[in-house]
Amino acid sequence: MRIAYLDTFSGISGDMTVGALLDLGLPLDALREAITALALPGVEVAVERVARSGIAAAKFHVRVHGEHPDQGAPTHGHGHRAWGEIRDLLTKGGLAAPVKERALAVFARLAEAEGRVHGVPADAVQFHEVGALDAIVDVVGAALGFVHLGVEAVYAGPLPMGQGRVPSAHGPLPVPVPAVVELLAGRPVRLEDGAAELVTPTGAAIVAALARREAAPAMRIEAVGYGAGDRVLADRPNLLRILLGEPVAAAGADEVVVLEATIDDMSPQLYEHVLERLLAAGARDAFLVPVVMKKSRPAIMLRVLAAPADRDRLAGIVFAETSTIGLRYTTWGRLVLPREERTVETAYGPVRVKIARAPDGTLNVAPEFEDCRRLATERGVALKVVYQAALAAALR
Repeated sequence: MRIAYLDTFSGISGDMTVGALLDLGLPLDALREAITALALPGVEVAVERVARSGIAAAKFHVRVHGEHPDQGAPTHGHGHRAWGEIRDLLTKGGLAAPVKERALAVFARLAEAEGRVHGVPADAVQFHEVGALDAIVDVVGAALGFVHLGVEAVYAGPLPMGQGRVPSAHGPLPVPVPAVVELLAGRPVRLEDGAAELVTPTGAAIVAALARREAAPAMRIEAVGYGAGDRVLADRPNLLRILLGEPVAAAGADEVVVLEATIDDMSPQLYEHVLERLLAAGARDAFLVPVVMKKSRPAIMLRVLAAPADRDRLAGIVFAETSTIGLRYTTWGRLVLPREERTVETAYGPVRVKIARAPDGTLNVAPEFEDCRRLATERGVALKVVYQAALAAALR
């Protein structure tokens, strides 16, 4: 699975997002085709290479009727657009379904946030800056970029909220502006980080609609893209960094209590019953190890792995079912791979399999032995044939 991590050390805006995606390989011509499909009048897009604090980045530009929108002005001069109008534009345009779905999700979150700020239903929201043609291009470009790059999951770090005031169609607004606060509710943010507006409503809506709320998993980086903002900031490079890669399954850690008894005076016939009872009672594992004791006596060491809370209960089973009169115990730390159990269909019948993923992405697959043995007996085939069939089905 390919994932994208939005490294928002300088915040996020729509044009910064598109710039970073272009830097990662989104063809500008693909975005031009999307604009043509939407029949957006007088819209032109371009990208240039710039540097911020010595870091090369892509700066995405939108021009409407030959003019570059001034993001600091109260309006972009392209008129207001109702949420319903934008929804119809995106729905009826010739965008690919995955792109359309994501773009609609971003604007829907914007409409909900603006509606809460102004105390009106989302369908009654009239977009000003956000609804202008250049912002529509930013949202569609972001949606197109993630789809084109094959991104299946987006994650974002805590966003710097900045401080100060910005002009708007409604008059001066505090930074972060109210819509941004609404959009990022429930997400980790860094208050008063930055001396300017670092997160725009469009950028916040992209995060709110497309980025998962949980923390990003460990990942193997395949590529990195930088998208530049318009301003030059005094305290940081005005860049959005997007990391593209594959998640890495991290091994989980836990602790187990290890119980041990060394036994040289018990009938071997009893051990099968002892192990079965221990495993049925919740032991993580139970097994036998041949050892040689004092006076060269051959013996068996019984070892039981248990959750710490189960120590005394499982120790009681060992004392009841074996001849030992003493039991050693210690605590071990373990690394445990994430795992799942599912049932696969084979030509011989259903088989349960356990699947674990190693940190390098390698799959460890183990068909349930008893299922394979039962099916082999029922169908009159070799056990290894059923086992191999289950393994192949699990890896498909």
